[in-house]
Amino acid sequence: GGFDRAGEDVVIGFVDSGIYPEHPSFSTHRTDPYGPVPRYKGKCEIDPVTQRSFCNGKIVGAQHFAKAAIAAGAFNPDVEFASPLDGDGHGSHIAAIAAGNNGIPVRMHGYEFGKASGMAPRARIAVYKVLYRLFGGYVSDVVAAIDQAVQDGVDILNLSVGPNSPPTATRTTFLNPFDAALLSAVKAGVFVAQAAGNGGPFPKTLVSFSPWITTVAAGVDDRRYKNHLILGNGKRIAGLGVSPATHGNKSFGLISATDALLGSSSTKYSALDCQRPELLNKRKVQGKILLCGYSFNYISGTASIKKVSQTARSLGAAGFVVAVEDSYPGTKFDPVPVNIPGILITDVSKTKDLIDYYNSSTTRDWAGRATAFQATVGIADGLAPTLFNSAPQVALFSSRGPDVKDFSFQDADVLKPDILAPGNLIWSAWAPNGTDEANYAGEGFAMMSGTSMAAPHIAGIAALIKQKYPKWSPSAIKSALMTTANTIDKGSHPLRAQQYSTSEMLTLTRATPFDYGSGAVNPKAALDAGLVLDATHQDYITFLCSIPDVDPSEVSNITGSRCSPSQKRQGPYDLNIPSITVSQLKGTQTVKRTVTNVADEAETYTIMTRMSPEIALDVSPPALTVLPGSSREITVTLTTRTVTGTYSFGEITMKGDRRHLVRIPVVAMGFK
Repeated sequence: GGFDRAGEDVVIGFVDSGIYPEHPSFSTHRTDPYGPVPRYKGKCEIDPVTQRSFCNGKIVGAQHFAKAAIAAGAFNPDVEFASPLDGDGHGSHIAAIAAGNNGIPVRMHGYEFGKASGMAPRARIAVYKVLYRLFGGYVSDVVAAIDQAVQDGVDILNLSVGPNSPPTATRTTFLNPFDAALLSAVKAGVFVAQAAGNGGPFPKTLVSFSPWITTVAAGVDDRRYKNHLILGNGKRIAGLGVSPATHGNKSFGLISATDALLGSSSTKYSALDCQRPELLNKRKVQGKILLCGYSFNYISGTASIKKVSQTARSLGAAGFVVAVEDSYPGTKFDPVPVNIPGILITDVSKTKDLIDYYNSSTTRDWAGRATAFQATVGIADGLAPTLFNSAPQVALFSSRGPDVKDFSFQDADVLKPDILAPGNLIWSAWAPNGTDEANYAGEGFAMMSGTSMAAPHIAGIAALIKQKYPKWSPSAIKSALMTTANTIDKGSHPLRAQQYSTSEMLTLTRATPFDYGSGAVNPKAALDAGLVLDATHQDYITFLCSIPDVDPSEVSNITGSRCSPSQKRQGPYDLNIPSITVSQLKGTQTVKRTVTNVADEAETYTIMTRMSPEIALDVSPPALTVLPGSSREITVTLTTRTVTGTYSFGEITMKGDRRHLVRIPVVAMGFK
């Protein structure tokens, strides 16, 4: 429907840290007027400070949930807002990714980085605040918010939030309070997108477990921000810095913060991280480039690149360099937009080159005090991104499968994550009073990374599918997204995943379904999927009852449905989802899948298979014709050929004679 109609009348609920309603991404000033959405019945709280409603036609509901937090004594009304107002930043960022207005200029420090748009810019936003500045959130507040959102009538639910670890209160991960509440949401017809978690690149780190949820992994897209430093000796040193170049593209003298300390401050503070301008000698720093160290304070959040830029600016410096001298395994270095020339050198060996050059160019007296500074450096322009063909990639931090069925981390017969969406260096709206990220304090936009940012891409794209097919079930929408996903990158190579090498350096390895599920989302193809694999609430109950060692009373207590003997005879892999996972393939296993034609004409599909040689994969029939609106069954046979103790990967591809291509990933581990 074009950006002025995309997502019309679809309501997306956000269970997050609230919203900053004044942001241009949520404004109604420059849009066609929004009419009422009669089926949505959510409340709009009033801001206790301004006495204005949080709703404006685009935002249709805004509520906050903190009963559990208050009961636990964690809620401090002097720090937290007892309203849907976003005191963090995260909630506004997420809402704008899914449903923010189209064509919003992303301006920071006088520079425009581009124009922002949500995936479904005309969709409505319903806010359910459960996350707070000091303590995060409480599970019972999250569950209360999910239940309320479903009762209010949201179409799509986005959860960029998950439990800290697999829950121990229930034996089965699929029945934890999050997943159980979301099962009820899906039963009510609500599509659910949830972040996979940021525990990657290690296996079994997911915080989203169940087949009724669409679990979203984070991809690195083709846009990267790179910058470099030019030393007086001609060497170029690569680094990160979304900053302007040094004035006139010239070089300036370099001074280390240690050499610019005032008097005796060195004994009291570490001025190396350049967080406190009052400790440094302005006369020495003025007109030079300030060299700062990268300390643990940056990792703990008490130091920030933004603060370095403020320090350098207040001292009249020509720019700054922050250099990482010690490696901090697992640290994620993101480029930060700053308003003066600045760069972060993350490679420890490059830092050594820089410091060696500085030391050899600096004259010192008998006491080691610097008396003359001859080192010069220039910082290049880092404001424009570089575009790469090796995209998307699975982000290092994105949680990986396999999925687990219980707290002892036994492998589940369910593929997770489900799909990959952009989640690295995502520009979106920010709350100016947001405290989640010190580098964006007081800003209107932020560039953030996490599976939190990937999930709302899927929520927004799901809203577009819901708009086109209002009667579709959540599982049909999920199927359309998954079966049309890409496993090839922009450069026509198989998708790759960021990983650690043995020396903890970043490397790229060929990605598997445990990294990306069915692949990278392809919205255009998802809107014209051809076939879908649908599942009902009863199918999900059968799935729960078929899990080996499941406690039937746990299933009936939580879902209100009893397990029958026939359900126990099935396997969890029999659930009609667009992936097949058999975690213990003993000999031969037969699995069935039912496909339904959602196109408006009959189509004949040829079925092909591809599988690692350790497992034989057969599908019958080899071809089938499906009439519009009707369904056909395929029988899939998996047989162990050789036992390797590792998973084997493959896929079933159904190629239509009109235009459709449907892919189903297959994952199995063979046992004798």
